[in-house]
Amino acid sequence: MPRLTRASALLGLITMTTAALAHQNVQNPAVQARMDNMTAMARQMEVIGTMARGETAFDAEAANDALAQISSEANRIVDLFEAPETDPQSEARAGIWENFGNFSNRAMELELLAMELAGTVEDRSTLVQALRRVGASCSGCHEDYRINRD
Repeated sequence: MPRLTRASALLGLITMTTAALAHQNVQNPAVQARMDNMTAMARQMEVIGTMARGETAFDAEAANDALAQISSEANRIVDLFEAPETDPQSEARAGIWENFGNFSNRAMELELLAMELAGTVEDRSTLVQALRRVGASCSGCHEDYRINRD
């Protein structure tokens, strides 16, 4: 299995499993809304990832739509995280609010990147390139601003 395929399969599995577990017993509606936003983006990444891995048939329209949905959800991140809401199930690090300018810039970069890529996927090669770029954006932000509960 190629390296990208294994890595994207693992990322998809970890993301979906973590999201499912993290959403249990969330008491704060603001935190729940943030988690729902991240889960929506993870689902779209899974759409792209399964195509890139060859697990589902390549569908340029679906891939481009997934990127547009990621951009739309990324547009909501700054507003969803503006208030430092807490919950025992939250995976948000305090660094988000300590470095909110950087966090906001990264959210906007993801929005613009996904928007830029939406409509450009024509074949599996351009899909893999888009997946790598968006995945790197997501992973970099998660590394700095998300608590890893594994």
